[in-house]
This record gives sequence, C-alpha cells and structure tokens, in this order.
Amino acid sequence: MEHAEGHEACLEQTQRYCVERPIYNQELLQGQLHRRERTPQTLRQKIAHSCRCSPKKAKSHLYSFLPILKWLPRYPVKEYLLGDIISGISTGVMQLPQGLAYALLAAVPPVFGLYSSFYPVFLYTFFGTSKHISIGTFAVISMMVGGVAVRQVPDEMFSVGYNSTNVTDFLEYYYARDAKRVQVAVTLAFLSGIIQLCLGLLRFGFVAIYLTEPLVRGFTTAAAVHVFTSQLKYLLGIKTNRYSGPLSVVYSIAAVLSKITTTNIAALIVGLTCIVLLLIGKEINLRFKKQLPVPIPMEIIVVIIGTGVSAGMNLSESYRVDVVGNIPQGLRPPAVPEIQLIPAIFVDAIAIAIVGFSMAVSMAKIFALKHGYTIDGNQELIALGICNSVGSFFQSFSITCSMSRSLVQESTGGKTQIAGALSSIMVLLVIVAIGYLFEPLPQTVLAAIVMVNLKGMFKQFGDVTHFWRTSKIELAIWMVAFVASLFLGLDYGLLTAVAFAMITVIYRTQSPQYRILGQIPSTDIYCDVEEYEEVGVY
Repeated sequence: MEHAEGHEACLEQTQRYCVERPIYNQELLQGQLHRRERTPQTLRQKIAHSCRCSPKKAKSHLYSFLPILKWLPRYPVKEYLLGDIISGISTGVMQLPQGLAYALLAAVPPVFGLYSSFYPVFLYTFFGTSKHISIGTFAVISMMVGGVAVRQVPDEMFSVGYNSTNVTDFLEYYYARDAKRVQVAVTLAFLSGIIQLCLGLLRFGFVAIYLTEPLVRGFTTAAAVHVFTSQLKYLLGIKTNRYSGPLSVVYSIAAVLSKITTTNIAALIVGLTCIVLLLIGKEINLRFKKQLPVPIPMEIIVVIIGTGVSAGMNLSESYRVDVVGNIPQGLRPPAVPEIQLIPAIFVDAIAIAIVGFSMAVSMAKIFALKHGYTIDGNQELIALGICNSVGSFFQSFSITCSMSRSLVQESTGGKTQIAGALSSIMVLLVIVAIGYLFEPLPQTVLAAIVMVNLKGMFKQFGDVTHFWRTSKIELAIWMVAFVASLFLGLDYGLLTAVAFAMITVIYRTQSPQYRILGQIPSTDIYCDVEEYEEVGVY
C-alpha cells in the first residue's frame, strides 16, 4: 500500500505533457490566415448613411433621447410603485432643506434653491438614463456658482455700509445685490447647460475620463473646506463680505476672526444645537439602517423645530438672528437669462458643466453596476444640459447629482425616476402652498445642515494614506488638486489639477515599467530574467 502511494506521488511530481505543432514564422502564419474583407466607404457614403432615416432608426433615436418612453410603458406598478412612493417622499423631505441651504452657497435668496429643486429634478425624469440618482442642488456646484456671482457682483458695488442704521437702505441694498447675483447664477446655469447639451450631441461623454478619481476626490475635499468656511459667518451670526477667487479661504477666515467679538450668541446656540441633533440623527440612521424602514428625516425635523422656535421666541426681532426672510408664493413666469454676461462667465460655465457631469455620471455608474443596468454617458450630458438650460428660464441655478440624496433614494426602495418626480412635486407643493411658513427659519439652521452634510467629503482626507500605500503618482494628483483648489479657487484649481494630471500621463509614458522574460530551460515557462539566475534569453 505504502509502495503504491509512493509511486503515485512520484508520478505526480514528474508529470509531463508534449505538444506537437508546426514551427511558424510570421511569413508562414500570414500565408495561412485569411483577412476579413472590408469595402472602404467614401466620405459621401458615410454622410449619406448617417443621414438616412427609416422608421426603425427614428424610433431608436426617439427612445434614446427620451428614455422614459422605453421604461414607463413597462413599469410594473405592483412591484415598484410602493417603493418609489416611499423613496420619493424620503428624498423630497431632504430636497427641501438642502435646496434652501445650498442657495446660501450660491449667493442667492433661499427660494431660488427651491426652484432649482423642482424644475431640473422633474425634467431629469424624462431625459435621464439612471434609475437611482437624485438630481438637484449640490454643495460643490452651488459653491462654484456662488464664487462667480460674488466675483461679478461684489458687495463693494453697493454703497450701504454695515454701520448704517436705516432699515430701508439695508433692504434696498440687499434686494439690488441679490437681484444682480440671481441674474449671474441663472445665466451661468443657462450657459453650462448649453455646453453640456452640445457635448452630449457631439458624443463627448468620454470627457469625464480626464477627471480621474484622485483628481475629483482632491477637488471635492478642497470644495468642502471652501463650503465650511463660507458657512462660519452664518453659524456665528456675524456680518462679513463674501470673497471669491485666489486665497478666498484665507480672506474668509481672516474676516470671520476679525469680527469674532460680534458673534450673535443666540444664533450660535441654535446652530450648534442643530449640528448636534443632525449628527445624532445621522449616527442613528447608520447604526440602525437595517431596522429602520426609512431613514429618520433629521434635516426637515431640524428645519421645522428651528422655524417653530424662531417664530415662537421672535428670534429675528428680540435677538437679531438672521432669518430666511421673504419666500414668495407660487412660481415665477419664465424669463430670458442675461445674454450679455456670457463672455465674463464662459470659462466658469465650462468648469461647472464638466464637474457637474463628472459627479452625476460617476454616481450613476455606481448604481448601474450594483443593480445590473447600463447608463449612456452622452445621454446623461444631454439630460443635464436640458435640466440646466431649461431650468434657467425659470430662475434655477446649476445643478447636478447629490450623493447624500441619491443614497437615500436608492436605499429606501426607489426603483425608477418616478421617485425623483415625486420628490420634485413635494418641493412644488411647498413653493405653491406653504413656503411662507419657512420665512422665520434662522439662517444658522441652514448653515448647520450644510456643515453636517460635508462630513462624508471630509472623510476623503483618509485618501492620503490610501494613495500613499497604492500609488505615489495618484497621491501627487490628489494633493495638487486639493492645494490648488483650496488656494487658487475652485475654477483655477480645477484647471491646474487637470493640467498636472496630463503631465503625469506624459511622465508615465516616458518611463514605463517593463520586464524582459526568458525561458526556464526544458520548459515553456517564462520569467523575469533580472529576478532569477536560471532564466536565460535565447
């Protein structure tokens, strides 16, 4: 028995195989292979073929341009509707406070955040290919819009100073300044939408590949720092100018520190209380995700509590806490954006268009991979372009996909963009019917919502250790994107980061890693000649 086992082991160790085939060289191989026959087409034939229209081709183009025509007729009501309704309501209660809060980042009155949470979201239902992302206001894009609005319409354009005691002068100053900034934000949305639409029609969906993961993550981390510093004055209840451009973060922090002695204690207490409540709510939602049927809508709860406390204690009059103020009822009539502003904001519009698309398509790809369907990058560009350009006629500013809302929309059972449409209808009800109830809402509550929503972006600082272990070049891209965007501003920072990423591509192609393989004697196995002594080059 032992002898038999030993014989089998010996056989296993000395197993061989033999392959017999002719020895080929390139000339012999080419002689035995048959090339595929291709009939070359002239340019005229190619153009004629692309312009040829048949009923089948027209239907295909219509379905690709309006994806809703494909999936809505086959919508399984019994299986999907309940999940979409719950998801739509859950997302809607997040759209409302985030719309109000991100309008502050965009340097426009809060009601314009509500408009931006309705029109584009509703339009995306018809044109978008992702079933799960939540379109609407987003911190990074709102911050970029606000930077342009402040640069084009600085506080210094208007003569009233902070020492003035005339209430009428103050109101006229704010109305005139905000009206100008709204025009800039709306025109920026129109122009970025047109750029996205043109890129989509020209099949330029591949541009997102130039914004690599380390570049986007470094850029958004810097944007989170910009957003956080811009909200400090609202949290502390102090009056400072808003800065944009290079070193705006430094100027903003210096301005806040110079006015720190004028902190409104009531505003600070309300803001910090809201931050604590929101963090507790997020932690509960995270810890008990499986037990909770839907996440606790802490943001809307904080908004309702803040509004109630402000109205009950008359915080605006008694403690001089800044509140949201006038929220006009109903929708505004459509208006044409200020076309004469386009030359001054063209470069910013390109940056916003590309960043907005990059955010949306990266999130859409994650959900598509998870749920087993495909998205069309070019159609996503067209959808975002229509959302931005058409929405601009109704006074909405630039939008993209929101990470936090998208995760809620997907995790609460959303199956299609019916959930997105329902969330936009909830915002519409607030605009039309009950918007005035939020007028006493303290601005410090909105600042708290914005700051807590940055928690996920601040976690991206952990990328430094990750990229240090995996790739020093990707770490360099992350650091350049972060530092440039932090100190040069988001627009110039993005351009610098893209240029540096291109340089790293050239560097990698100039110094590629390669291995010379040699054959191990008496085998057909090849290994690195520099690693092993037995390997030879023949």
